[in-house]
Amino acid sequence: MKLATIRTADGTRAVRLDGEVLVDLGYADLGELFAEADWRERATAPGATYPAADADFAPVVPHPSKVVCVGHNYTDHIKEMGRELPRYPTLFPKFAETLLGAGDDIVKPAETDALDWEVELAVVIGKRVRRADEQQAADAIAGFTVMNDISARDWQFRTIEWTQGKIWEATTPVGPYVVTPDEVGGVRPALQVRTVVDGEVRQRDDTGTLLFDPVFLVRYISTVITLRPGDIIATGTPAGVGNARDPKVFLRPGDTVVTEISGLGACVNKVVEA
Repeated sequence: MKLATIRTADGTRAVRLDGEVLVDLGYADLGELFAEADWRERATAPGATYPAADADFAPVVPHPSKVVCVGHNYTDHIKEMGRELPRYPTLFPKFAETLLGAGDDIVKPAETDALDWEVELAVVIGKRVRRADEQQAADAIAGFTVMNDISARDWQFRTIEWTQGKIWEATTPVGPYVVTPDEVGGVRPALQVRTVVDGEVRQRDDTGTLLFDPVFLVRYISTVITLRPGDIIATGTPAGVGNARDPKVFLRPGDTVVTEISGLGACVNKVVEA
């Protein structure tokens, strides 16, 4: 299934893609749907429909209890940043206020001149889990979506801790769909990821080369903190970020940045002035 949260005149709605239409599932958003123990059955229910072509996508989960991001998880990206392969995942948080819909504009903060792109496979949690074993971690994955982990590099590297460069309000597109594992080859999918800025490919890789795969990350993170339905894990970005180029290249107002993953869809966002 391909599931989404869309904006309507009456507020946000959780929907299922069914051919050319989106079927209303009776919930305000996917976070509410995933909180139901039998959400998979509920997601197949009939309902009112909306034209898919006219959809205004909200973040797939507008108000997750947490967004946990992973740094340095593709071998090539680790090397381009001049670091050794880590033994453990590098984790940092995002917050609900950072999230945008898949087609929303990215308003460049006036305080940064180093706005960078990062295409990421994101895991969406569909079941409460703590200290998960292998099977529990796999079962907790509702599906996968696309995230562009937009980063203000000048703020990120002010200190050795990255968070301040990662949590700028309304800068992180996520969507358009949560795609269930059965449609993408399981809970460890090998999918093509890429970033295109104004028609130029800037990043390209395969999620099959992740150092720490989705199941491992659910196990690892759930050891530290309870993962709840609707929580999001961003699994890291491949080589090709603007900060690692010589000379460095960053997003500017007027740019269109497309982050896409095969089988999941794409976030297509224009960068605009504050």
